[in-house]
Amino acid sequence: MSDGVHLLVPFAACSAAECAQALQGLALPNLQRLARRLAPESADVGDPASLSPPHERALARAYGLDTPDGLIPLAALQVRQADPAETGAGWAWIHPAHWRVGADHIAMAHPQDLRLDAEDSRALLQAMQPWFAEDGITLRYDAPLRWLAEGEAFRSLPTASLDRVAGRRIEPWLPTGESGRPLRRLQQEMQMLLYTLPLNDARQRGGQLPVNSFWVSGSGALPPGVDARQVPGLQVTPYLRDAALLGDWKAWATAWEQLDAREFARLLKELDKGRTVRLTLCGEVAARTWSSAVPQGGWRRLTRLFAAPSAASLLEGL
Repeated sequence: MSDGVHLLVPFAACSAAECAQALQGLALPNLQRLARRLAPESADVGDPASLSPPHERALARAYGLDTPDGLIPLAALQVRQADPAETGAGWAWIHPAHWRVGADHIAMAHPQDLRLDAEDSRALLQAMQPWFAEDGITLRYDAPLRWLAEGEAFRSLPTASLDRVAGRRIEPWLPTGESGRPLRRLQQEMQMLLYTLPLNDARQRGGQLPVNSFWVSGSGALPPGVDARQVPGLQVTPYLRDAALLGDWKAWATAWEQLDAREFARLLKELDKGRTVRLTLCGEVAARTWSSAVPQGGWRRLTRLFAAPSAASLLEGL
């Protein structure tokens, strides 16, 4: 697809009732224009309880990955892109986290709520690394809210995307079975370690949330022969994610309007230049792709030209 562009939009719709209300008031003229000029290419109708959300499944397909639920090796893909000599080990992302313990459930705070900087993140990694090493796991700093972890345990350990659990109850998303037992034990050990860590005392005195656990996502190993280079023309837009995970539907609607004015206007210009355009809209359950590469008969093309689907109808069912 070197002659085209493919825009992948996570959190184009969500299951929250407030999201449905926000959708009804959205005016997205460029999305409607695109819908007149593109044709449906494919659909991914998933399960709201799947560990891998639709946008991660769409990204996996773009890279030619066919993996079980919860084993899309996004961390391994990142490592291979940075180092083509990476040997196909098991990798995962480790996210420092704050778990809010209630009377009958545990919920994870949104990662942004931690306000974790690089200095504190590196100090936490250094304190936790020896415990991970006992299980054959090596930690590597990547960003304040995300570390890279290498270990054979991650090769076959299904994990839930951070996008499934941020701001929500963690119980439905915890690793299960024998493969998840070592990780659950390590989480318990880290909770005890972090409870007594002076760094967390200092954070609380400064009005910040303590880091009292961690989350694992993006686990797996790259299959042999996978081309990990960036897919030409593929862009994953970050516009909607944070507002959706925070449940800020006013900000989400504003982000949609910005996405329409900027990125969708760009796609229309690409169409005018004769380039192939694909658009994949992803919700919490499903994803749909529209493309200019799908052949259309003359009558169908004329019908679509005058059709004006609403934004809500285009996003319904995602």
